[in-house]
Amino acid sequence: MAPNAKVVGALSQAESSSGEKGPVYEALLADIKNLSSPTSAIDDLNAIVDSFFGQALGVVSTRSVLGAFISTLTALKNEEMWIEVGTRTLSVLSSQPSSFFDAQATLCDLVATAHENNEDFLEAAKALAEIPLDSSQRKVTDEEKAKVWIRIVRNYLEVDDSTAAETYINKLKNIMHTVSDADLNLHFRLSQARIQDAKRDFLGASQRYHEISFSPAIAEEERLHTLGMAIKCAILAPAGPMRSRMLGRLYKDERAVQLDEFGILEKMFLDRLLSQAEVDKFAEGLQPHQLATTSDGSTVLAKAVVEHNLLGASRLFNNIQFEALGSLLGLDADKAEETTARMIEQGRLVGRMDQLDGIVWFEGGEASGEKGSGRAEVIAGKEMRRWDANVESLAEEVENVTNSLQKEFPDFVAANLVV
Repeated sequence: MAPNAKVVGALSQAESSSGEKGPVYEALLADIKNLSSPTSAIDDLNAIVDSFFGQALGVVSTRSVLGAFISTLTALKNEEMWIEVGTRTLSVLSSQPSSFFDAQATLCDLVATAHENNEDFLEAAKALAEIPLDSSQRKVTDEEKAKVWIRIVRNYLEVDDSTAAETYINKLKNIMHTVSDADLNLHFRLSQARIQDAKRDFLGASQRYHEISFSPAIAEEERLHTLGMAIKCAILAPAGPMRSRMLGRLYKDERAVQLDEFGILEKMFLDRLLSQAEVDKFAEGLQPHQLATTSDGSTVLAKAVVEHNLLGASRLFNNIQFEALGSLLGLDADKAEETTARMIEQGRLVGRMDQLDGIVWFEGGEASGEKGSGRAEVIAGKEMRRWDANVESLAEEVENVTNSLQKEFPDFVAANLVV
């Protein structure tokens, strides 16, 4: 569509003016609502840009007119116009000498804001990335850099591009120690947690989420939501001593009982077996990447639950055949054997395996978490000593029950028991 005739006429007068042309363009921009119409506004503004850049006004005068132009564009509050006109103006600036970095930064911010409002987060991130932050001709503080980079990170995370987001997080790591703004530091830490979450580093993400949940800079409701994220990530983390310690911290957090996830958290902390119904209910609150399929065909959640139930089984049994273990875990015998072997080898489960007899012996105690340390050497007479200890414990319990009965019901004991 062609520019409005009124705008064309005003531009012709400005271009033919014999005096200082900068103020003429600024006056034209101030009267743009009267000269232009909603249907031709985009073409009108583009025509104005082409006109004053074509007049060789000089750097100082051009900078002044460009500032007035950007103020006019911002005041129109039309997101489509911000994107169309802003993007085109940036392309014009790219062919100009590097004297308009401030205007370029403002236009990039304006275009990005429009994309964010339209929920086009990828384009918003790309627009923000064009803001000149490292030029020697434009002084930018670390705090200003942090504001831009954190916005870029958050936009990339909205489209689940954790790889691109991590690129800017790594830049932020070099400057955040100089940034005192509490909100920026909070967003930085939260972005780190979200990236770890997206990359399936669930244990690290859980720790960061839990730390953030104590921040006084966010509302109580947000603190509880962040605590919930910490619990979800801890549950999805690989079973082992590190996760057990994280579950312990979360279980002892007095706020956790208010959350829907507390039931499954309690069972995991106490090493109780989880039912499929409990797992399905928990899965309803997970994000898509937390339900993604892993390389072996199972989901992250399914794998975490199998490993947890295996750990729980090690608390219930001294030994168990792979076939029976597979039935307990919802796996076939070969898969149960493979999972058990991996956890023992990685130091997340203490036990030993007899593949000839198809049986696993659980050694009890806490695994070290160090690779290979889960293997236990066979010690002569160890099973007999354990058996003796169990018999002794049972005898003590029987004696305690008898003593309690004698104290509470002496007549019954005298008539029925030989003490």
